[in-house]
Amino acid sequence: MTTIIHSARLVDGGVERPNAWVAFDDGHVIGTGDADAWQAFARDGDTIIDAVAVAGNGAILTPGFIDLHGHGGGTHSHEDGAEAILASRAFHRAHGTTRALISLVTADIDDLAERAAVVADLVDSSPDILGTHLEGPFLDPGHKGAHDPSLLRHPDGDLVRRLLDAGRGTVRQVTLAPELPGGIDAVRAIAASGAVAAVGHTNADAATTAAAFDAGARLLTHAFNAMPPLHHRMPGPVAAATADPRVTLELIADGVHLDPEVIRIAFAAAPGRVALVTDAMAAAGAADGRYELGPLAVDVVDGVARLVDGGAIAGSTLTQDVALRVATQAGVALPDAVTALTATPARVLGREDLGALEPDRLADAVLLTADYEVRAVWVGGAAVDVDVD
Repeated sequence: MTTIIHSARLVDGGVERPNAWVAFDDGHVIGTGDADAWQAFARDGDTIIDAVAVAGNGAILTPGFIDLHGHGGGTHSHEDGAEAILASRAFHRAHGTTRALISLVTADIDDLAERAAVVADLVDSSPDILGTHLEGPFLDPGHKGAHDPSLLRHPDGDLVRRLLDAGRGTVRQVTLAPELPGGIDAVRAIAASGAVAAVGHTNADAATTAAAFDAGARLLTHAFNAMPPLHHRMPGPVAAATADPRVTLELIADGVHLDPEVIRIAFAAAPGRVALVTDAMAAAGAADGRYELGPLAVDVVDGVARLVDGGAIAGSTLTQDVALRVATQAGVALPDAVTALTATPARVLGREDLGALEPDRLADAVLLTADYEVRAVWVGGAAVDVDVD
Protein backbone atom coordinates (compact mmCIF):
# COMPACT_ATOMS: atom_id res chain seq x y z
CA MET A 1 0.00 0.00 0.00
CA THR A 2 1.29 3.43 -0.94
CA THR A 3 1.75 6.27 1.56
CA ILE A 4 1.65 9.83 0.23
CA ILE A 5 2.71 12.80 2.36
CA HIS A 6 1.72 16.12 0.80
CA SER A 7 1.71 19.90 1.47
CA ALA A 8 5.12 19.82 3.14
CA ARG A 9 8.22 21.98 2.98
CA LEU A 10 10.46 19.26 1.57
CA VAL A 11 14.07 19.88 2.63
CA ASP A 12 16.30 17.46 0.77
CA GLY A 13 19.37 17.50 -1.44
CA GLY A 14 20.46 20.92 -0.21
CA VAL A 15 17.28 22.69 -1.32
CA GLU A 16 13.83 23.47 0.06
CA ARG A 17 10.63 22.93 -1.94
CA PRO A 18 7.75 24.86 -0.34
CA ASN A 19 4.74 22.71 -1.30
CA ALA A 20 5.91 19.20 -2.09
CA TRP A 21 4.86 15.59 -1.73
CA VAL A 22 6.58 12.23 -1.41
CA ALA A 23 5.17 8.76 -2.02
CA PHE A 24 6.38 5.50 -0.43
CA ASP A 25 5.67 1.89 -1.31
CA ASP A 26 7.33 -1.41 -0.46
CA GLY A 27 9.81 0.36 1.79
CA HIS A 28 11.11 2.73 -0.87
CA VAL A 29 10.40 6.16 -2.28
CA ILE A 30 8.44 5.76 -5.50
CA GLY A 31 7.71 9.37 -6.40
CA THR A 32 8.01 13.03 -5.46
CA GLY A 33 6.45 16.18 -6.83
CA ASP A 34 5.01 19.57 -6.11
CA ALA A 35 1.62 21.13 -5.34
CA ASP A 36 -1.41 18.96 -6.10
CA ALA A 37 0.23 16.56 -8.55
CA TRP A 38 0.04 13.87 -5.85
CA GLN A 39 -3.69 13.58 -6.51
CA ALA A 40 -3.09 12.09 -9.94
CA PHE A 41 -0.53 9.75 -8.37
CA ALA A 42 -2.89 8.45 -5.67
CA ARG A 43 -4.98 5.28 -5.89
CA ASP A 44 -7.87 3.89 -3.83
CA GLY A 45 -6.65 2.46 -0.56
CA ASP A 46 -3.54 4.64 -0.33
CA THR A 47 -2.64 6.30 2.98
CA ILE A 48 -2.82 10.06 2.40
CA ILE A 49 -1.15 12.32 4.98
CA ASP A 50 -1.61 16.08 4.98
CA ALA A 51 1.63 17.41 6.46
CA VAL A 52 -0.02 20.63 7.63
CA ALA A 53 -2.78 18.74 9.42
CA VAL A 54 -0.16 16.69 11.30
CA ALA A 55 2.57 19.27 11.91
CA GLY A 56 0.95 22.66 11.36
CA ASN A 57 1.70 25.50 8.99
CA GLY A 58 5.24 25.37 7.69
CA ALA A 59 5.47 21.61 8.26
CA ILE A 60 8.92 20.31 7.27
CA LEU A 61 9.60 16.92 5.67
CA THR A 62 13.18 15.64 5.56
CA PRO A 63 14.97 12.36 4.97
CA GLY A 64 15.53 10.30 8.10
CA PHE A 65 18.38 11.43 10.32
CA ILE A 66 21.50 9.25 10.60
CA ASP A 67 23.69 9.33 13.72
CA LEU A 68 27.30 8.24 13.31
CA HIS A 69 28.08 8.64 17.00
CA GLY A 70 25.87 7.92 20.01
CA HIS A 71 26.22 5.84 23.17
CA GLY A 72 22.66 5.58 24.46
CA GLY A 73 19.51 7.41 25.42
CA GLY A 74 16.28 7.21 27.35
CA THR A 75 18.24 5.88 30.41
CA HIS A 76 19.74 3.05 28.31
CA SER A 77 23.46 2.56 27.63
CA HIS A 78 24.83 0.57 24.71
CA GLU A 79 27.20 -1.25 27.03
CA ASP A 80 24.23 -2.90 28.78
CA GLY A 81 23.36 -5.36 26.04
CA ALA A 82 20.90 -5.95 23.23
CA GLU A 83 17.71 -4.89 25.02
CA ALA A 84 19.29 -1.62 26.13
CA ILE A 85 20.52 -0.91 22.61
CA LEU A 86 17.06 -1.51 21.16
CA ALA A 87 15.44 0.70 23.81
CA SER A 88 17.95 3.47 23.10
CA ARG A 89 17.22 3.20 19.40
CA ALA A 90 13.46 3.47 20.05
CA PHE A 91 14.08 6.66 22.00
CA HIS A 92 16.21 8.25 19.30
CA ARG A 93 13.90 7.12 16.49
CA ALA A 94 11.17 9.17 18.14
CA HIS A 95 13.46 12.19 17.67
CA GLY A 96 14.00 11.53 13.97
CA THR A 97 17.09 9.31 14.00
CA THR A 98 15.94 6.56 11.67
CA ARG A 99 19.33 4.82 11.38
CA ALA A 100 22.41 4.87 13.61
CA LEU A 101 25.73 3.37 14.45
CA ILE A 102 26.01 1.90 17.94
CA SER A 103 28.97 3.61 19.60
CA LEU A 104 30.91 1.73 22.28
CA VAL A 105 33.31 3.40 24.70
CA THR A 106 36.73 2.10 25.65
CA ALA A 107 36.64 -1.19 27.54
CA ASP A 108 38.68 -4.32 28.07
CA ILE A 109 39.41 -5.93 24.69
CA ASP A 110 37.42 -9.06 25.57
CA ASP A 111 34.42 -6.96 26.58
CA LEU A 112 34.62 -4.83 23.44
CA ALA A 113 34.78 -7.94 21.26
CA GLU A 114 31.70 -9.38 22.99
CA ARG A 115 29.79 -6.12 22.59
CA ALA A 116 30.70 -5.83 18.92
CA ALA A 117 29.34 -9.36 18.45
CA VAL A 118 26.07 -8.35 20.14
CA VAL A 119 25.70 -5.45 17.72
CA ALA A 120 26.47 -7.76 14.81
CA ASP A 121 23.54 -9.95 15.84
CA LEU A 122 21.28 -6.90 16.03
CA VAL A 123 22.27 -5.69 12.57
CA ASP A 124 20.82 -8.92 11.19
CA SER A 125 17.44 -8.35 12.85
CA SER A 126 17.21 -4.54 13.14
CA PRO A 127 18.02 -2.77 9.88
CA ASP A 128 17.90 0.65 11.57
CA ILE A 129 21.14 -0.38 13.32
CA LEU A 130 23.94 0.28 10.84
CA GLY A 131 26.78 -1.34 12.77
CA THR A 132 29.29 -0.55 15.48
CA HIS A 133 31.40 2.52 16.10
CA LEU A 134 34.35 1.70 18.33
CA GLU A 135 35.37 4.88 20.13
CA GLY A 136 38.52 3.45 21.63
CA PRO A 137 40.58 1.88 23.03
CA PHE A 138 43.25 3.34 20.71
CA LEU A 139 43.11 6.88 22.10
CA ASP A 140 45.60 9.43 23.42
CA PRO A 141 45.63 9.41 27.25
CA GLY A 142 46.09 13.19 27.26
CA HIS A 143 42.83 13.64 25.34
CA LYS A 144 40.93 10.73 26.84
CA GLY A 145 37.76 12.66 27.64
CA ALA A 146 35.30 10.24 29.27
CA HIS A 147 37.37 7.10 28.65
CA ASP A 148 39.04 5.03 31.36
CA PRO A 149 42.80 5.70 30.99
CA SER A 150 43.71 2.29 32.42
CA LEU A 151 42.00 0.62 29.45
CA LEU A 152 43.60 2.63 26.64
CA ARG A 153 45.90 0.73 24.28
CA HIS A 154 48.23 1.34 21.38
CA PRO A 155 46.67 0.12 18.12
CA ASP A 156 48.55 -3.15 17.81
CA GLY A 157 47.67 -4.89 14.55
CA ASP A 158 46.47 -8.06 16.25
CA LEU A 159 44.14 -6.12 18.55
CA VAL A 160 42.72 -4.12 15.65
CA ARG A 161 42.06 -7.28 13.65
CA ARG A 162 40.48 -9.01 16.63
CA LEU A 163 37.97 -6.23 17.13
CA LEU A 164 37.17 -5.96 13.44
CA ASP A 165 36.70 -9.74 13.26
CA ALA A 166 34.45 -9.73 16.34
CA GLY A 167 31.96 -7.55 14.48
CA ARG A 168 31.77 -9.98 11.55
CA GLY A 169 31.85 -7.14 9.05
CA THR A 170 29.58 -4.81 11.04
CA VAL A 171 32.25 -2.63 12.66
CA ARG A 172 31.66 0.39 10.46
CA GLN A 173 33.72 3.08 12.23
CA VAL A 174 36.75 3.15 14.52
CA THR A 175 38.05 6.27 16.26
CA LEU A 176 41.77 6.32 17.05
CA ALA A 177 44.71 8.63 17.65
CA PRO A 178 47.00 8.23 14.64
CA GLU A 179 50.10 9.53 16.41
CA LEU A 180 50.20 6.48 18.69
CA PRO A 181 52.71 3.73 17.82
CA GLY A 182 51.09 1.70 15.04
CA GLY A 183 48.45 4.37 14.44
CA ILE A 184 48.95 4.95 10.73
CA ASP A 185 49.14 1.20 10.06
CA ALA A 186 45.89 0.80 12.01
CA VAL A 187 44.23 3.45 9.85
CA ARG A 188 45.24 1.47 6.77
CA ALA A 189 43.91 -1.79 8.24
CA ILE A 190 40.60 -0.24 9.25
CA ALA A 191 40.10 1.38 5.87
CA ALA A 192 41.03 -1.86 4.09
CA SER A 193 38.35 -3.69 6.09
CA GLY A 194 35.70 -1.37 4.67
CA ALA A 195 35.16 0.48 7.95
CA VAL A 196 35.62 4.22 8.40
CA ALA A 197 38.81 5.21 10.17
CA ALA A 198 38.18 8.33 12.25
CA VAL A 199 40.75 10.59 13.86
CA GLY A 200 39.80 11.55 17.40
CA HIS A 201 40.82 11.76 21.06
CA THR A 202 44.19 12.71 19.65
CA ASN A 203 47.25 14.88 20.20
CA ALA A 204 48.14 14.79 16.50
CA ASP A 205 49.37 17.92 14.79
CA ALA A 206 48.14 18.95 11.36
CA ALA A 207 50.87 17.03 9.51
CA THR A 208 50.21 13.78 11.35
CA THR A 209 46.47 14.19 10.86
CA ALA A 210 47.01 14.78 7.14
CA ALA A 211 49.15 11.63 7.01
CA ALA A 212 46.26 9.70 8.57
CA PHE A 213 43.91 11.05 5.91
CA ASP A 214 46.37 10.02 3.20
CA ALA A 215 46.43 6.54 4.80
CA GLY A 216 42.65 6.29 4.48
CA ALA A 217 41.03 8.06 7.45
CA ARG A 218 37.91 9.91 6.32
CA LEU A 219 36.32 11.33 9.48
CA LEU A 220 37.21 13.66 12.35
CA THR A 221 35.45 12.51 15.52
CA HIS A 222 33.56 15.34 17.31
CA ALA A 223 35.70 18.06 15.76
CA PHE A 224 37.31 20.54 18.18
CA ASN A 225 36.63 18.27 21.18
CA ALA A 226 39.35 16.01 22.64
CA MET A 227 42.06 17.29 20.28
CA PRO A 228 44.47 20.23 19.97
CA PRO A 229 42.65 23.48 19.24
CA LEU A 230 42.71 25.46 16.00
CA HIS A 231 45.67 27.69 16.90
CA HIS A 232 47.00 30.40 14.61
CA ARG A 233 50.50 28.91 14.59
CA MET A 234 49.59 25.26 15.26
CA PRO A 235 46.52 24.56 13.14
CA GLY A 236 46.01 20.99 14.33
CA PRO A 237 43.49 18.33 13.25
CA VAL A 238 40.60 20.69 12.49
CA ALA A 239 42.61 22.63 9.93
CA ALA A 240 43.84 19.40 8.32
CA ALA A 241 40.26 18.12 8.09
CA THR A 242 38.74 21.30 6.66
CA ALA A 243 41.52 21.44 4.05
CA ASP A 244 40.93 17.88 2.81
CA PRO A 245 37.84 17.42 0.60
CA ARG A 246 37.86 13.68 1.35
CA VAL A 247 37.18 14.24 5.05
CA THR A 248 33.97 14.79 7.02
CA LEU A 249 33.84 16.54 10.40
CA GLU A 250 31.51 15.39 13.17
CA LEU A 251 30.00 18.23 15.21
CA ILE A 252 28.08 17.98 18.50
CA ALA A 253 25.61 20.86 18.23
CA ASP A 254 24.24 20.82 21.77
CA GLY A 255 25.25 24.28 22.96
CA VAL A 256 27.75 22.72 25.38
CA HIS A 257 30.49 21.10 23.32
CA LEU A 258 30.75 24.00 20.85
CA ASP A 259 29.96 27.68 20.84
CA PRO A 260 27.35 28.51 18.18
CA GLU A 261 29.86 30.65 16.30
CA VAL A 262 32.18 27.65 16.01
CA ILE A 263 29.33 25.62 14.54
CA ARG A 264 28.74 28.33 11.94
CA ILE A 265 32.45 28.55 11.11
CA ALA A 266 32.75 24.78 10.68
CA PHE A 267 29.87 24.65 8.21
CA ALA A 268 31.39 27.56 6.28
CA ALA A 269 34.87 26.01 6.24
CA ALA A 270 33.74 22.53 5.16
CA PRO A 271 30.52 22.90 3.14
CA GLY A 272 28.78 19.58 2.62
CA ARG A 273 31.29 17.85 4.88
CA VAL A 274 29.77 18.26 8.33
CA ALA A 275 27.87 15.44 10.06
CA LEU A 276 25.78 16.46 13.06
CA VAL A 277 26.08 13.73 15.70
CA THR A 278 24.70 13.39 19.19
CA ASP A 279 27.44 11.61 21.17
CA ALA A 280 24.43 10.98 23.42
CA MET A 281 24.73 8.88 26.56
CA ALA A 282 22.03 7.20 28.64
CA ALA A 283 20.76 10.46 30.17
CA ALA A 284 19.50 11.79 26.83
CA GLY A 285 15.77 12.31 27.32
CA ALA A 286 16.03 11.43 31.01
CA ALA A 287 16.24 13.25 34.32
CA ASP A 288 19.38 14.74 35.83
CA GLY A 289 21.24 12.42 38.16
CA ARG A 290 24.01 9.83 38.41
CA TYR A 291 24.71 7.64 35.37
CA GLU A 292 27.52 5.50 34.01
CA LEU A 293 29.38 5.78 30.73
CA GLY A 294 31.22 2.52 30.35
CA PRO A 295 32.97 1.99 33.69
CA LEU A 296 32.97 5.69 34.66
CA ALA A 297 30.48 7.52 36.88
CA VAL A 298 28.78 10.56 35.36
CA ASP A 299 26.72 13.31 36.96
CA VAL A 300 24.14 15.06 34.79
CA VAL A 301 23.19 18.54 35.97
CA ASP A 302 20.91 20.79 33.92
CA GLY A 303 21.25 18.33 31.06
CA VAL A 304 25.06 18.52 30.96
CA ALA A 305 26.94 15.25 31.54
CA ARG A 306 30.32 15.38 33.29
CA LEU A 307 32.56 12.77 34.87
CA VAL A 308 32.29 12.61 38.65
CA ASP A 309 36.08 12.24 38.77
CA GLY A 310 37.67 15.21 37.02
CA GLY A 311 34.62 16.90 35.55
CA ALA A 312 35.32 16.22 31.86
CA ILE A 313 32.32 16.41 29.54
CA ALA A 314 30.99 12.85 29.25
CA GLY A 315 29.00 12.70 26.04
CA SER A 316 25.78 14.64 25.69
CA THR A 317 22.04 14.49 26.31
CA LEU A 318 21.39 15.60 22.72
CA THR A 319 18.91 14.34 20.16
CA GLN A 320 19.26 15.07 16.45
CA ASP A 321 16.10 17.17 16.22
CA VAL A 322 17.61 19.47 18.84
CA ALA A 323 20.90 19.49 16.91
CA LEU A 324 18.94 20.74 13.90
CA ARG A 325 17.47 23.56 15.97
CA VAL A 326 20.83 24.54 17.51
CA ALA A 327 22.60 24.55 14.15
CA THR A 328 19.99 26.74 12.48
CA GLN A 329 19.97 29.11 15.46
CA ALA A 330 23.74 29.38 14.99
CA GLY A 331 23.15 30.70 11.48
CA VAL A 332 23.41 27.50 9.43
CA ALA A 333 20.90 27.42 6.57
CA LEU A 334 18.16 24.83 7.09
CA PRO A 335 19.00 22.81 3.94
CA ASP A 336 22.67 22.64 5.00
CA ALA A 337 21.78 21.53 8.52
CA VAL A 338 19.46 18.84 7.16
CA THR A 339 22.20 17.63 4.80
CA ALA A 340 24.48 17.27 7.83
CA LEU A 341 21.91 14.95 9.44
CA THR A 342 21.09 12.93 6.33
CA ALA A 343 23.06 12.84 3.08
CA THR A 344 26.46 13.51 4.61
CA PRO A 345 26.46 10.69 7.19
CA ALA A 346 24.98 8.36 4.55
CA ARG A 347 27.89 9.23 2.26
CA VAL A 348 30.42 8.63 5.05
CA LEU A 349 29.10 5.09 5.43
CA GLY A 350 28.81 4.48 1.69
CA ARG A 351 25.04 3.99 1.97
CA GLU A 352 23.69 5.21 -1.35
CA ASP A 353 20.23 3.89 -0.41
CA LEU A 354 19.92 6.37 2.48
CA GLY A 355 20.03 10.11 3.05
CA ALA A 356 17.59 11.38 0.41
CA LEU A 357 13.90 11.21 -0.45
CA GLU A 358 14.39 10.21 -4.06
CA PRO A 359 12.91 7.31 -6.04
CA ASP A 360 14.45 3.93 -5.18
CA ARG A 361 15.96 5.18 -1.91
CA LEU A 362 14.80 3.65 1.36
CA ALA A 363 11.73 5.48 2.62
CA ASP A 364 13.11 6.98 5.82
CA ALA A 365 11.50 10.34 6.61
CA VAL A 366 10.85 12.81 9.41
CA LEU A 367 7.93 15.26 9.61
CA LEU A 368 8.57 18.25 11.86
CA THR A 369 6.80 21.43 12.85
CA ALA A 370 8.20 24.77 11.74
CA ASP A 371 9.88 24.87 15.18
CA TYR A 372 11.58 21.49 14.58
CA GLU A 373 9.37 19.39 16.83
CA VAL A 374 9.08 15.84 15.49
CA ARG A 375 5.50 14.83 14.68
CA ALA A 376 5.96 11.67 12.58
CA VAL A 377 8.75 9.30 11.57
CA TRP A 378 8.93 6.57 8.95
CA VAL A 379 11.60 3.86 8.67
CA GLY A 380 11.53 1.90 5.46
CA GLY A 381 8.12 3.39 4.74
CA ALA A 382 6.63 2.18 8.06
CA ALA A 383 5.41 4.71 10.62
CA VAL A 384 7.12 4.35 14.01
CA ASP A 385 6.13 5.41 17.50
CA VAL A 386 7.11 9.00 18.31
CA ASP A 387 5.69 8.95 21.82
CA VAL A 388 8.66 7.13 23.39
CA ASP A 389 9.82 8.87 26.57
